[in-house]
Amino acid sequence: MESQTHVKSSPLLDDEFLQYIAGFADGDSRIALNVLEIATDLCTRPGMTKENLKQSLTKRLLYDRSGDQHYDTISALHKSIRGSDPDAALYYLARMLQSGENPLFIARRLIVATSEDIGLANDVLQTYATSVYLMIEKLGIKDAQSALAQLVITMCLSKKSTRSYRGLNNALAAVKEPGMADVPVPFHALDRRPELLKEAARLMSTHSKQTQEGHESTQRFLPRALEGRKFLEDSDFLFKRDPDLSYG
Repeated sequence: MESQTHVKSSPLLDDEFLQYIAGFADGDSRIALNVLEIATDLCTRPGMTKENLKQSLTKRLLYDRSGDQHYDTISALHKSIRGSDPDAALYYLARMLQSGENPLFIARRLIVATSEDIGLANDVLQTYATSVYLMIEKLGIKDAQSALAQLVITMCLSKKSTRSYRGLNNALAAVKEPGMADVPVPFHALDRRPELLKEAARLMSTHSKQTQEGHESTQRFLPRALEGRKFLEDSDFLFKRDPDLSYG
């Protein structure tokens, strides 16, 4: 009843407009109710006309209606950044902002991308992306919109590296191997008791001297069962280069 009263109180939501909503919903009552709720809220904005109302609804609903657009567009933004294409990235960013996407969702995904796709090549970007997230949180997207665009462009133009991301995945895969999750830790890596701390310090001192003298230390910290295993690869994609990434 409250919704019906609210609809009647707005001259914009007349019979013709309700027919427009019904046609857009295409028989789905859930969509119809959602559209009506959004339209009712938009009607309260100063200077709203029926034509502007239709345009606003269309922009939002073409993006949100299936749910796939939400994920497809953020995926396209992410891949555009990976591929170092600032024009495509700006387009997908603008498309999401215009459609009413939550800017904090976009900023969170960008923080993830700084570690997954840029990583060791430019590790300060993770702090930068986090600061832009906080800026949006404190100021709102209207005042932080340019900062978000600047972050996207900077990420596109940055060198890329996935070594840390893949290195962790390699280690996680090793832990899942039978018996590898609880193998004994080497004695010199333990630090639970004072005498072990002293022994570890002595061994580390020896290691440091050997390194300074140009000799490779024989000291290793992996459990014996994993000796010789390598998780951090020597270069991006081991000895290959991903054609989708820019190495600058």
